[in-house]
Amino acid sequence: MPRPLNVTRKLIQAHLADGDMTPDAEIGLKIDQTLTQDATGTLVMLELEAMGLDRVRTEVSVQYVDHNLLQTDHKNPDDHLFLLSACRRFGVWYSRAGNGVSHPVHMERFGVPGKSLAGSDSHTPAAGALGMLALGSGGMDVAFAMAGEPLRLRMPRVLGVELTGKLPEWVSAKDVVLEMLRRYDVKGCKGLVIEYYGAGLECLSAMDRHVIANMGTEMGATTTVFPSDGETRRFLASQGRLEAWSEISPDQGAEYDLYDSIDLASLEPLLALPGSPGRVRKVREAQGLPIYQAYIGSSANPGLRDFWVPAEMVKGRVTHPEVSFDVNPTSRQLLENLAEDGALGHLVRAGARLHQAGCNGCIGMGQAPATGRISLRTVPRNFPGRSGTREDQVYLCSPETAAASALTGEITDPRDLEKLMGMRYPRFRSPEREIVNTRMLTPPLPEGRRAALEKGPNIKALPEFPPLVDAFRAPVLIKMEDDVSTDEILRAGAEALPFRSNIPEISKWTYYMIDAKFHEKALQARDTQGGHIAVAGENYAQGSSREHAAIAPRYLGQIAVIAKSYARIGWQNLINFGIVPLEFRNPEEYQDIAVGDLLSCRDLRRRLAEGLDLMVRNETRRRDYALFHRMSDRQTQAVLAGGVIGYFRQRRRAEEEASVRV
Repeated sequence: MPRPLNVTRKLIQAHLADGDMTPDAEIGLKIDQTLTQDATGTLVMLELEAMGLDRVRTEVSVQYVDHNLLQTDHKNPDDHLFLLSACRRFGVWYSRAGNGVSHPVHMERFGVPGKSLAGSDSHTPAAGALGMLALGSGGMDVAFAMAGEPLRLRMPRVLGVELTGKLPEWVSAKDVVLEMLRRYDVKGCKGLVIEYYGAGLECLSAMDRHVIANMGTEMGATTTVFPSDGETRRFLASQGRLEAWSEISPDQGAEYDLYDSIDLASLEPLLALPGSPGRVRKVREAQGLPIYQAYIGSSANPGLRDFWVPAEMVKGRVTHPEVSFDVNPTSRQLLENLAEDGALGHLVRAGARLHQAGCNGCIGMGQAPATGRISLRTVPRNFPGRSGTREDQVYLCSPETAAASALTGEITDPRDLEKLMGMRYPRFRSPEREIVNTRMLTPPLPEGRRAALEKGPNIKALPEFPPLVDAFRAPVLIKMEDDVSTDEILRAGAEALPFRSNIPEISKWTYYMIDAKFHEKALQARDTQGGHIAVAGENYAQGSSREHAAIAPRYLGQIAVIAKSYARIGWQNLINFGIVPLEFRNPEEYQDIAVGDLLSCRDLRRRLAEGLDLMVRNETRRRDYALFHRMSDRQTQAVLAGGVIGYFRQRRRAEEEASVRV
């Protein structure tokens, strides 16, 4: 008799291309759909060009322009034109600038229960709200998936979270995922898929589930999965896509590797303190602190109710005179629905500063807060400086908490509004049918038609990296603590990200948030000592999937990172660009290394290939360290080749030579 399966294992089994479903074993997954956005997609398209691909081999691939919308000079608009030409060249859908944030738009227009999705954005798991197997990955992995190659990762374990009860008034989906972050912090779900089940699902709409699935990434989860049920059916019907629905639920008696439960009725408004999504506290504990900004909208709260409820809260009122009330619409379709309902007018009359549909302030593209002043945001991340202000104070919260605080001018538990203002909780009912807008989605050219790539002056070819050296004698240029994010490794925001397709220029922002002079130090070490080493604590390279956090350090001569542990996507990105991800056999030796120490290693290639520990000598302190790696044979060969493109070319040459011999 077949073993009863949970939803996660059903989805993985249906897409298993190679490997077996043993936890931690490497598996390859067939990918049905891909999602790229403009901060990462330009490199993906350049990678497709470097691979010589004629046309994508997925069922659906979509390129969104949602991050780099500010047009202060030629760089961003030039890249938009390049991406449009690349979509015509490779057979990809194109979502125009201003159409909206990739994740909710993809869920509304392209998401299909039971399908697999790989996206070059770490919040791609948001599509798990529909019962999809949705995986955030580095751009190189997505490029290979677009070329028809399996997406490879380690088989995850599954954390089953049973939801019971019903959310109280003034508590919403953001508080559910903040409660999960309170329990698991930013690395407690590494190597896990979070699957939600139970009677509590009945009070969560599809877009509520999107909020929860989106921020599973912040716990380090491989992805998040919900069943496809009657609510999924209702949502797809509201989008005019009922034919895409199918039911997917756990088998009777299905088991999970780990278990947890949340009584939704017991939850109260929560927020995450500045610096990390994992620093979760009750709103009551921060109540009364004056705020500068209240910001609603983002991929983490993109649904119609996430704007409608605040609109009803501020209806007939004006926000506090010292508060910037920023409204960040998540799609053009959303704007049309808010306008039709009248909610948009309520927001505008209350003092909202309305921005174009896109990611905007979430990635530091405008809406930066004042120095050292509190900004309450419904975004998924609050890593230091991500907002665009280096000394920021960003708190993560629900739309209800943000709107309540916008009215009072201080952090306010929304449950207090009944006493303060006589306000009753506005109950949102999902419409049976939304206004649907597909006019800013450009379909691929028909099969057989191709277009030339349009490259502006800021678009440079990918750097070519040589095979890995067999020995190094290089300095430690930087040492970092636990949970260093990709935002700290390669800065986000309006100054840096316009150079996303110009690696020499964007490399100037490498580790800038930690050491503003790192770039010049790295160039000197590259030119005089052959490169450098980075040392880190736990969970290195958490956060964004942006592969610039690997390719820029590689361009500056990074040979290896020595860390206590890695975040999944950041680890894979290092491998993709030929940086060796090493770990301490004895983590206590982390304390023994300092910036400026000279490290050396011999016989590097053979020992990596044979899976042996590396013996690295600290010549400054005259000590030796045993280091190891967790790479598969395939990943090791990629690192030895200088990165996955070099490995791909080697493999293709070998196949061509074999065919000639035959």
